[in-house]
Amino acid sequence: MESPIRGPIAGPVPPAPRALPSIFLPRYAVPLPHERIENPSGSKWSLSLSKRIFDLLGALLILAFLALPMLAIALCIRMSSQGPVLFVQYRVGRGGRLFAVYKFRSMVTGASAGYGLTADGDQRITVLGRWMRKLKIDELPQLFNIVRGDMSLVGPRPKLPQYEGIVNMPYRPGVTGAATLAFRREEELLTHIHPSQLDSFYAQAIKPLKTSLDVRYMSHATLWTDLRTIAATVLACVSPSSAPVNVPRGEKQLGADSVIV
Repeated sequence: MESPIRGPIAGPVPPAPRALPSIFLPRYAVPLPHERIENPSGSKWSLSLSKRIFDLLGALLILAFLALPMLAIALCIRMSSQGPVLFVQYRVGRGGRLFAVYKFRSMVTGASAGYGLTADGDQRITVLGRWMRKLKIDELPQLFNIVRGDMSLVGPRPKLPQYEGIVNMPYRPGVTGAATLAFRREEELLTHIHPSQLDSFYAQAIKPLKTSLDVRYMSHATLWTDLRTIAATVLACVSPSSAPVNVPRGEKQLGADSVIV
């Protein structure tokens, strides 16, 4: 099935690499498109105290294991470019509440005054930041957001208010999720779009897909699907070329109005 993405692409979109092994991918038919979805439902697991305990224990274990590497990364950021180690930005969380999300700073100081979206090769990204973003290491400080209760290990990515597609989200945003994996190489895709058209292309072509993927996943999420999503994320970080460019193809075609992930 051809990709449903349409927009002012300045050049050919690179062919999709091989998809992640099917054992890691949640396989749900996702209706398209929905630019904004209000008051979506969540699965029993996605809204449960058990998921919160799983997230908290998982985040604490990962922080204990990665404490020294994260300290080393912080020192490298401090020594390689001017500015703070952490980038802090307000994003939309559960119930529409804004919260401060933490990242390792991957751009030059003051870069947030430019475009809200980032394409591969953006000149605002530092040399170290380019490496961190490729491996998604810049997202590691969000483990503290999980401990604080702002985020979950798996869920829709927290977005800036102007890009939020889920209104009154009943579950916590996540460090990774269905749309995160499907659009693992989103920055590469956006290099084919003129900077002045990034926002409109994202709103018309990418945001509806991400919204549908995330809402559908969260309405069926279980402990097992979260574990598979986490495993797929780790695999994608270790081997970035294994991640799909956009929505991965399924083993069977459901028709023009749906895709499989």
